Amino acid sequence: MIDDPWFYVVAVPAVTMFGVSKGGFGPGFGVMSVPLMALIVSPVQAAAILLPILCLMDLFAIWVYRGRWVWPELRILVPASLIGIGIGTLLFEYMSPAIIRLILGVVAIVFTLNHWFQLTTKGNLEQSLYPPVIGTIAGATAGFTSFIAHAGGPPLNMYLLRRNLDRTAFVATSAVFFAVANYVKLLPYGWLGQLDISNLSTSLVLSPLAPIGVALGAWLHRRVSDRIFFYFVYTLLFVVGTKLVYDGITGL
Repeated sequence: MIDDPWFYVVAVPAVTMFGVSKGGFGPGFGVMSVPLMALIVSPVQAAAILLPILCLMDLFAIWVYRGRWVWPELRILVPASLIGIGIGTLLFEYMSPAIIRLILGVVAIVFTLNHWFQLTTKGNLEQSLYPPVIGTIAGATAGFTSFIAHAGGPPLNMYLLRRNLDRTAFVATSAVFFAVANYVKLLPYGWLGQLDISNLSTSLVLSPLAPIGVALGAWLHRRVSDRIFFYFVYTLLFVVGTKLVYDGITGL
């Protein structure tokens, strides 16, 4: 178990933020957690410590939003995520997290600016491609970036935000997607030696924050209007994109 007190100074808010995100307030907010924890430990170790906690959070999130997810979306997104996780596993020793963060950040910023300023409009081609093609790309990208640094929120959000879901269906569908992805990730993380006794014992110490964060997120979700909710999501996506670009550039 990690005994550095400074680690817990950053880990407690990082884990709580992820729980709030999974509880339905600020989807994608959890992408900040690994970078925060990586101030004290390596990004790989931070991701390994978080994974068992995320699996616990997923159970609470699915219970809170049970039955509200959209199966047609999940039938496209979930199988695609397995492809992304598989690619991440195969490329684990060769990947540069800095490059991935940079690309993901640029895409998130461009997507948000497009929404705010209506730089493009939906056409018939986009509408016809969305579920089978764009959904597959989004699911695979989310699976891949989720494997690297639990940063699957932005690509998934970029897809779901264009699917005209109400906010509860949006959160519920995300909850099921990441529950499947995170439990699948346990296998390659274990195979790659990331779930050792030290990391698992640290996860256990932080695990009580899982229900607290999810409950706080669900409470905020019920008390914030749709307009404010989606404004917050787009704004947060832009902020997260900017942070990812900064991390990518400085990490090169």
